[in-house]
Amino acid sequence: MGGGQRAEPRAAELGRRCHLIPSKRGEASERPALCALGPQRPRTLSGFRRKVWGDSGDPPPRGSRQSPVSASQEHWPCYRSPRSPHECRRRESWIVRPWLIQGYPKLFPLSCPPLQDSPPRPKHMTVAFLKTHKTAGTTVQNILFRFAERHNLTVALPHPSCEHQFCYPRNFSAHFVHPATRPPHVLASHLRFDRAELQRLMPPGTVYVTILREPAAMFESLFSYYNQYCPAFRRVPNASLEAFLRAPEAYYRAGEHFAMFAHNTLAYDLGGDNERSPRDDAAYLAGLIRQVEEVFSLVMIAEYFDESLVLLRRLLAWDLDDVLYARLNARAASSRLAAIPAALARAARAWNALDAGLYDHFNATFWRRVASAGRACVEREARELREARERLLRRCFGDEPVLRPAAQIRTKQLQPWQPSRKVDIMGYDLPSGRAGPATEACLKLAMPEVQYSSYLLRKQKRRGGMRLRPEPVLDNPPPRPIRALRPGH
Repeated sequence: MGGGQRAEPRAAELGRRCHLIPSKRGEASERPALCALGPQRPRTLSGFRRKVWGDSGDPPPRGSRQSPVSASQEHWPCYRSPRSPHECRRRESWIVRPWLIQGYPKLFPLSCPPLQDSPPRPKHMTVAFLKTHKTAGTTVQNILFRFAERHNLTVALPHPSCEHQFCYPRNFSAHFVHPATRPPHVLASHLRFDRAELQRLMPPGTVYVTILREPAAMFESLFSYYNQYCPAFRRVPNASLEAFLRAPEAYYRAGEHFAMFAHNTLAYDLGGDNERSPRDDAAYLAGLIRQVEEVFSLVMIAEYFDESLVLLRRLLAWDLDDVLYARLNARAASSRLAAIPAALARAARAWNALDAGLYDHFNATFWRRVASAGRACVEREARELREARERLLRRCFGDEPVLRPAAQIRTKQLQPWQPSRKVDIMGYDLPSGRAGPATEACLKLAMPEVQYSSYLLRKQKRRGGMRLRPEPVLDNPPPRPIRALRPGH
């Protein structure tokens, strides 16, 4: 085949694999980004140039508007240098060989560039995540724990008297934080929000984020998960969610231990009064929303988890690699309703009207945030995130990665604790016979909250030179949080 016949396939291949980098004037750069060129990789720089631009090895003329890549073609990731993540046009970056990027966590780069007028930003390193209950918060927490560990950041962890939560359900106090984990860069364990105390603990410039879940689905999860611990739930005959929602006042007692799990739990976690009703006092809901908006830079939505992570990484100037995840603390199908009947969902929202008002407001603002970021861009990144997540799960947990009951998980560090004999919490297990850094990364990816918190506390105490000794007990300790049942109990 002649040179003219060969140029077209190469341009087509380039179009499939590359996208252009916006210039400062908003026009596409005339040089293609550094791209993944497939298995037939060039061995020399000249071979690389011929692979990209054809037999001549020369880029298009600078004055030419013609480009080997059409802006309408599908965008593919651009491989950037880790030291210059926003610069793909420098000749020095051409020698970076993406086929040498072998492992976790650098699986793919950003596909959606920042806004044209925004300068490159370093990754933001100080984050406070308000971990709400039964909202996929454990998965977000794991993302933050792994990011902190990779970047040698200090994670605020609870004093042992508080177990793995910051003495919840008491209002948060900086005194609940273990001294070996202060001053922190990251906070991500359960607490009841107290703005003054958190700002006293966290450094200036900390980004605050949280996550909400549709109230009916969240309440079904709460009812199942805390059925043996919340007195209001224990009173219900046959542990029937339908019976509770038919007459919640017959079972609920305000002020009881763990009563907040039975009424407006989101509002309580956010520091609000969960006994207030927007039907009786609409101004209270508006004021609570205003307080949340003053503090939190992002309110994620559990039903749109991947899109939420895209917004999170854009807010923090992180890579999509930084928000890869495995689903954690998930119930088995036998422990949850496959679908919530419409009448039951309406009753759950009516009983948790304050939570419903919060969710409806922040669900709407979430989608305005998506539109502002560019919906097509967010959807593309979310799709890439899902695809890379599936590749990572297969790499870590085998060709068919599945969630397993705790009894089937051989790796002790990955066994999730069980809230009761009636609820099965699932997890992942590592294939036998593996070792090395990649296995360690996979272990952290699926490590449950209790084990990861304990591991980080030990690690940070060693880093701070503290002796590993029994901890003193706090004055006036709170009620001990729910603990795992021992096997066979």
